[in-house]
Amino acid sequence: MADRSPPPPEELARQVSERAESLRAAGVSLLPASTPLTLPVVPAAAAPAAAPAAPAVTHPTIPADLFGEVMVPVVLPVEQRRAELQALRQRVAACARCPHLAATRTQTVFGVGPLDPELCFVGEAPGADEDRQGEPFVGAAGQLLTRIITAMGMKREDVFICNVLRCRPPNNRTPSAEEAHNCREYLERTLELVRPKFICALGSSAAQHLLGTTSSIGRMRGRFHKYQDIPVLCTYHPAFLLPSRSPEKKKDVWEDMKLLLTKMGRPIPGK
Repeated sequence: MADRSPPPPEELARQVSERAESLRAAGVSLLPASTPLTLPVVPAAAAPAAAPAAPAVTHPTIPADLFGEVMVPVVLPVEQRRAELQALRQRVAACARCPHLAATRTQTVFGVGPLDPELCFVGEAPGADEDRQGEPFVGAAGQLLTRIITAMGMKREDVFICNVLRCRPPNNRTPSAEEAHNCREYLERTLELVRPKFICALGSSAAQHLLGTTSSIGRMRGRFHKYQDIPVLCTYHPAFLLPSRSPEKKKDVWEDMKLLLTKMGRPIPGK
C-alpha cells in the first residue's frame, strides 16, 4: 500500500516555493485572498518519563497570498454604477425571456431610488398601474407603502423600490418560479449596483424568491434574514393591508417597521 503520510515540513515548503516561482514565471502577480491554511501541530512521540519530551513539530503556515498582496472587493465609483444601472434598465426594457409576459406588458418596470440608500423595498411584481406608468408601487398598494415610509420618518425618494419581476403577470397573478428565475439576474445585479444597507421584502412571493425559501411570510416576519451580507426583514405586502383584504394586519407591519428602524439605528417616530 502506498505511503499516505504528509510530506515533511522542508518538502512542503519547497513545493510551495516552486509553485510560487512557476506562477511568477507565468505572469501571475495576484491571487485571491482566503483564510490562511494552517496545518495541524503534530506532537512528538511519548518519551520515557526520565527523558525530556522532544519539542513539538509544527508544519509551516501556507500564506493566503503567495506574493504578499491581498485582493479586496472593488466598489465601483457612484457614476460608473449609475451608468451600469441605466444600461441594465435598457437591457430589461428589451427582455423577452418570458415571451408571454413580453407579449402582454405595456412596458417593463425597473426600479426607482438613489444609489447607496439605507433601505430598499423589494416587492412581487408590477400591477396594472405600474405597468401603465413604468414605476413600481404607484397604485393603491404603492400609496400605502409611501404612507408607511413617511410614518418611519423617511421620504419615498430616500429609498430604492423594485420588484422581483420587471413585467406585470396577467391579471396580477403570483409570479411563477420560472418567471422569477428568468428575472433573477436583473434583481441581483440591481441590488449589487444600488448597494442598499437594508432590505425589506414585501409579501411571501418577494421574500421567498429573494431568500430562496418556501417559508410563509408569517414564519419569516419578526426577525432578520440575510441576502448576501445585507440584513433582510420580511413583512406583509401593502396590497394585503388594503380595506378589501386584511387591514387589521397594519399593526403587525408597523411592529416590523419598528424592528427595522431599531436595527437601522433610527428613532421610532412617536415613541
